[in-house]
Amino acid sequence: MAKQVVQISKVIIRFAGDSGDGMQMTGDRFTSETAGLGNDLATLPDYPAEIRAPQGTLAGVSAFQLHFADHEVLTPGDQPDVLVAMNPAALRANIGDLPAGGELIANTDEFTKRAWEKVGYAANPLEDEAFLQKYHVHPVALTSMTVAALENIDISKKDAERAKNMFALGLLCWLYNRPFEATLEFLTDKFGKRPAILAANVAAFNAGWSFGETTEDFAIQYEVNPAVKKAGVYRNITGNPALAYGLIAASVQSGLPLFLGTYPITPASDILHELSKHKEFGVITVQAEDEIAGIGAALGASYGGSLGITTTSGPGVALKSETIGLAVALELPLVIIDVQRGGPSTGLPTKTEQSDLLQAMFGRNGESPVPVIAPKSPSDCFDAALEACRIAIEYRTPVFLLSDGYLANGSEPWLVPDASTFKVIEPNFATETNYVDKDGKDEFWPYLRDPETLARPWAIPGTKGLEHRIGGLEKANGSGSISYDPENHDTMVRLRQAKVDGIANTIPLLEVDDPSGSARVLILGWGSTFGPIGAACRLAREAGHQVAQTHIRHINPFPSNLGEVLKSYDRVIVPEMNLGQLSMLLRAKYLVDIISYNQVRGMPFKSQELADVIIEVIETERATA
Repeated sequence: MAKQVVQISKVIIRFAGDSGDGMQMTGDRFTSETAGLGNDLATLPDYPAEIRAPQGTLAGVSAFQLHFADHEVLTPGDQPDVLVAMNPAALRANIGDLPAGGELIANTDEFTKRAWEKVGYAANPLEDEAFLQKYHVHPVALTSMTVAALENIDISKKDAERAKNMFALGLLCWLYNRPFEATLEFLTDKFGKRPAILAANVAAFNAGWSFGETTEDFAIQYEVNPAVKKAGVYRNITGNPALAYGLIAASVQSGLPLFLGTYPITPASDILHELSKHKEFGVITVQAEDEIAGIGAALGASYGGSLGITTTSGPGVALKSETIGLAVALELPLVIIDVQRGGPSTGLPTKTEQSDLLQAMFGRNGESPVPVIAPKSPSDCFDAALEACRIAIEYRTPVFLLSDGYLANGSEPWLVPDASTFKVIEPNFATETNYVDKDGKDEFWPYLRDPETLARPWAIPGTKGLEHRIGGLEKANGSGSISYDPENHDTMVRLRQAKVDGIANTIPLLEVDDPSGSARVLILGWGSTFGPIGAACRLAREAGHQVAQTHIRHINPFPSNLGEVLKSYDRVIVPEMNLGQLSMLLRAKYLVDIISYNQVRGMPFKSQELADVIIEVIETERATA
């Protein structure tokens, strides 16, 4: 007898288990099938920091949340509709987010007395009547049913048990009517050289699908229709690969070889991994012995006429700061990608934060102005990388690109752009002398400036007649000779600052989303707060409130109309995953009384949380008007 199929508009699923249970792979495969079906989606992988915490402990819980819908999705969702808990630790760590009436699929094989006592349960929660009344609990013996399904395959019991994540994936794919052909192809590619392991994973997936089809515990199958999107070719993408592709695009558009000098650090390492796969584009990747060597190699590559890139996270930025200052003095292109994580020091290496903004702005000795830009979503990382490279090349300056762990690991559908629409980035290398001395002799002055951009000439070493001095000591304006003259130093400091300030002439004006045109409260964000802020504005507007939203990509320099926008509203709210760093900059520059809303929990904002803040500010403003 066919089961009932119910149409729903959206669902949020969270897979949770030990870090060795394959939850990230399970979530990634479910996401890929969902993207292929045409739903809009957003994901939030949540990794433990420990490489392998003791099994069954809260510290070792790994989770993956996916929000997919038949309409535009801005966030991975505030709370799951469905929680898949592979053991008591996963349940304990995540049950607080499951609303009353939510669906819980629990692997009963792991709910032993020892296991639930280890995480603080006084009794088995799956046998607690109050617990069972609060949630729709589906007890499923995932491990034992997986082992039974694989009994005719020549693998060990341990390997059979490890396939339980595929059983869970098969069950969820059946429950939400997901296709599975791409998953079977993925398994073939991954385990094709190990036929027994491949057969086990495929059999476990099929067993989970069949269990959903035949069990009476799941009486309903759900369907989420594809979302209506702009026509084009889409692919699912996470932030780090998007950054890598943007860098490659910039290399192609500028004609410069791409050189990455870096040192592995969470959560930035995947940029190195991705770029290393693309030697066909002339990409050179160097995994250096430390952070300082990585950026030194990248700056040296820029000196030699390449597009120099270095990637890191907050602790690595601290180590790279002296070389960034050197790049400011040399006035050479360099892109520093900081995928921010929780700090200070080692901090929360697998969690997200926005707390490196002031370090990017001011974390160097002397007056060392550096442009700073920040992508707003995983797919926007591509465009932000292109923009960072454009600014670095055209203005001969190091540029900070501030991503974060949420963007790096989160995914969404990406409309693959038409490469023919990309603008050319012209390096304009110096090829001839540019100055005539008092004796009429032609010379090359490396610090004569373009009158529009104030960028100095970029001369590739070995170009005949363009020999010049390079180094970290202050340069004489124009000639580039070493200079200790006080007036010259003042001039050079002001020129370097003016060059960065002038970038504002080539960046778009800030746009404000104010549907009614009558909002008196503006909520402004930067970086990965874009999705939660957008979802919060939707909630506030649906509740009958008027609110305007804007988002800053260019943080240094700011868009030229930012001051005008800020002063057009009675109240300005700035949510940040730090203690108010952008708010401090805005107050200092524009003398606007910013309402700073901050959290540093290592997790993205929840949209309802921000909606409550918006509504409270609007109602307070209305009451005092």
